[in-house]
Amino acid sequence: MVESLKMFYTSVGRKLVMALTGLFLFVFLLEHLYGNLLLYKLDVGKAFEEYSAFMAGNLIIRAVEYGLFGGIIIHILDALFITLANRKARPIGYAVSHQSKNSTWYSRNMGLTGSIILFFLIIHLRTFFFPHRFGHPETTMAYDVANAFQTSWYAALYLVSMVLLGSHLNHGIQSAFHTLGRNDMKYRKTLKSVGTILALIIMIGFASFPIVFYFDLFGAATNILAN
Repeated sequence: MVESLKMFYTSVGRKLVMALTGLFLFVFLLEHLYGNLLLYKLDVGKAFEEYSAFMAGNLIIRAVEYGLFGGIIIHILDALFITLANRKARPIGYAVSHQSKNSTWYSRNMGLTGSIILFFLIIHLRTFFFPHRFGHPETTMAYDVANAFQTSWYAALYLVSMVLLGSHLNHGIQSAFHTLGRNDMKYRKTLKSVGTILALIIMIGFASFPIVFYFDLFGAATNILAN
């Protein structure tokens, strides 16, 4: 048992933890996207409020919630450990760098995109999660969401963060497949395409909210704010 746990302190073990926590967080994003899409029902936010109430009152969901926060923390710490280990193993840079030819921008900047996404996540939780989960707001969650997206700086921050999240996921999902041993030549192109498609679904889905609500397309914002 002890020997098995030691494996997670190796470089391979840390990459495995990174892959598993990353995929866990991706599954949460899919579920979260589904819930947010209920805002488009144009029912003054009723379906979204019912979904939010269910998520807040279900004990199983609450337990998973704590696991989610744990997964985020582990994912961040693991990323730091891997980054530091890589720098320690290669303290002196190459005289001539050809990184741009051998890798994509998002694969070279996972730390940057991850940091911006973390900054956004803190603001996002402070804006919606904590007030409605632990406070007593006078307005509904749907109202606060629509109202926040009517604010220029928040809509812009959300949109930029979702684009970066898409690039982060694109490389992250492909890396997870590789770590889990699903990146042999036979399936490499297919898995790469799957990773890109899944990342695009998340990016486009979430990026649509600041656009639709800020410009009040289809009366999405008016439908909620006027009631």
